[in-house]
Amino acid sequence: MGGLQAEVDPAEVGLDPHRLQRIDRHFARYVDDGRLPGWLITVSRHGRLAHVSCYGSRDLEASLPVEPDTLWRIYSMTKPVTSVATMMLYEEGAFELTDPVSTFIPSFADVRVYAGGSDLRQVTVPATEPVRIWHLLTHTSGLTYGFHRVHPVDATRVLGPLGMTDTAFYAGDTARLAALYTPGKDGKAARLDALGDAARKPPAMLLGGAGLVATAADYHRFTQMLLDRADSPAGELDGARLLGPRTARYMMRNHLPGGVDLETFGRPLYPEFPFRGIGFGLGLAVVIDPAAGRVSCSDGELAWGGAASTSFWVDQDAELTVSFFTQLLPSSAHRLRPQLRQLVYQALTD
Repeated sequence: MGGLQAEVDPAEVGLDPHRLQRIDRHFARYVDDGRLPGWLITVSRHGRLAHVSCYGSRDLEASLPVEPDTLWRIYSMTKPVTSVATMMLYEEGAFELTDPVSTFIPSFADVRVYAGGSDLRQVTVPATEPVRIWHLLTHTSGLTYGFHRVHPVDATRVLGPLGMTDTAFYAGDTARLAALYTPGKDGKAARLDALGDAARKPPAMLLGGAGLVATAADYHRFTQMLLDRADSPAGELDGARLLGPRTARYMMRNHLPGGVDLETFGRPLYPEFPFRGIGFGLGLAVVIDPAAGRVSCSDGELAWGGAASTSFWVDQDAELTVSFFTQLLPSSAHRLRPQLRQLVYQALTD
């Protein structure tokens, strides 16, 4: 697969090659029956790529196949990248996690919070404390994108060092950009250029929460930087250290108040991603109870996904990283993420 290909025999790193093929057969059916346009999957163990596969089209209408260098809209998978960049500034003393956001953006001073009412007649009260940097990184600030419509509140230094040369806030090479789709009335993928075309030109504002376009190879490098191995502590890749190991590990702890999980603290917005037993660190979801979500995973596993059904996870105990790329919005259309977990973990032999 060109620059993105397996670098080790799966059996050498504790993966059964025949069981890995179950992953490809399973998700090929999504393409064959029209539910997905195409996909690309990577599975890495002990820091070495053991399985890379792709199937289907990056553009159904033009009959263009998914290729190793296909560009994908990774939407919310931008958030962990932004969080790492933020914590790099933290390590340089640019701010403390308890600093009020108003120190940097004055309009955040004296904010009020929603206490009741409707879109047209909201009841607000003064916030009990300032919105702090910590709130932004843990997604507990109360800010939303607005498109969920579930509440009245709704009415830069990482890519270069990691060699993520194909990752940017828009597609420089639009010929490699996968088309965006959504489920049509017949359940088959229907083209969504009205939203998808936004990735073809420079944005008016760089969104650190959902703006990046990337290749699978680039994002694989990002996941390897997060992997915490004895011979290569988290925060570093190929001699480029972005974060100190202690800072990286601090990001990977559950920071939700009281040590609760996302299901207890928030509201269920993404049924394909179980929030039971899942906490949240600084920019990443973290497993705090592997049994609670009824999906095979490991304690301390890191994960996140994007609105167009992309996802990744990093299992520190198994030294395993997995990524999945497709372009179907919303990600809740199919239960791709728990199915992928089932099929990856059943291939482990140690």
